[in-house]
Amino acid sequence: MSLTLFMHPLASFCHKPLIALYENDTPFHAHLVDLADPQARAAFHALWPMGRFPLLRDDARDCLVPESTIIIEYLAQHYPGKVSLIPDDADLAREVRLRDRFFDLYVNEPMQKVVTDRLRPSGAHDHYGVSAARDKLRVAYDLLEKDMAGRTWAVGDDYTMADCSASPALFYANLVIPLEEAHPHTAAYLLRLMQRPSFARVLHEAQPYMHMVPKEQADA
Repeated sequence: MSLTLFMHPLASFCHKPLIALYENDTPFHAHLVDLADPQARAAFHALWPMGRFPLLRDDARDCLVPESTIIIEYLAQHYPGKVSLIPDDADLAREVRLRDRFFDLYVNEPMQKVVTDRLRPSGAHDHYGVSAARDKLRVAYDLLEKDMAGRTWAVGDDYTMADCSASPALFYANLVIPLEEAHPHTAAYLLRLMQRPSFARVLHEAQPYMHMVPKEQADA
């Protein structure tokens, strides 16, 4: 087992490569990084000075691979499995990468802005930034609702890297702004994602940590 994934079970961007690894039953070791522990934090920063996970270490190829999307691309190239998460067709592959970026930039990041603002001390909240993030998330929801009206997965009928990206992004975003009746096609898509065995396993492993997700007394 040459692969080690440095991660935390709650981190949405860690869910992406975990899903990819589980989709193809790729052997790996999950190394939980507790950034609140000074020793663990220092050890992780020594590996990757940017200090962001996920980070994949491949001992067999003496390689460190940061960033969730790049990790999935790396796995597809060097550790392919039964599920091809990036299509061979160049046009479809470009569409998958576009969708991957959409979920990261326009769903995951605005969601994180809202959630992490809850960790700020009283008097230091970024109300303007949170409001803008919520607006961006609503626009993303509306675009997704149109697309998912005629699709099973993010890019047609096949499960891809875009769905790995969508899974944690929509799961956590739904806790910030519930999809509810206004976005039934997107809500149905999220349910399909949660029923996918790979993501269901990720959520099961995250469950003991879910109480750590910061909550707001009154979401706006």
